[in-house]
Amino acid sequence: MEKHKKQNDDYTPRHHTNPWLFSLKIGFFAGLIWGTVRWLFYEMKFTTELPGFAADPFFHRSFLKSFWGILIGIGSFAIISIVAALLYKVVLGRLRGPIPGMIYGAAWWALIFLAIGPWMGITEWVTRAGWNTLFTELCVFILWGVFIGYSIAFEYTDEASREPIHAH
Repeated sequence: MEKHKKQNDDYTPRHHTNPWLFSLKIGFFAGLIWGTVRWLFYEMKFTTELPGFAADPFFHRSFLKSFWGILIGIGSFAIISIVAALLYKVVLGRLRGPIPGMIYGAAWWALIFLAIGPWMGITEWVTRAGWNTLFTELCVFILWGVFIGYSIAFEYTDEASREPIHAH
């Protein structure tokens, strides 16, 4: 009997995800994926904002247009995404569905393109950027926010579904 119980315990999943490490990974891959998408849209002339806008205070714009500058730009976007994912985990981590992520992405877009970016000189003023740039960046940031939000919410929901029924 004891041997049978031991075998059953070996087959029960006991995996628990570290939510902070998971959020860090989600942020890194969000930055990598959506930073690359931003670069592609820049190259296809959908947007005039450099992919490395976050590194603009530290490097010349001519460098950020080079191969290494683009890599640094995507890397800087990954760092911003890690911070954003950890912040999402703290503030909105328990919300379900894509809507919180959409709002979160749009809020980041507004923060970067309407508030902080123009004042720091890392993005164009809204009146000078052009409709293509504004809508392209808004759509990318909304999708970026959904990627972060939905991934974190899904892991939270999935983790909760693995707990025993009377765990709460």
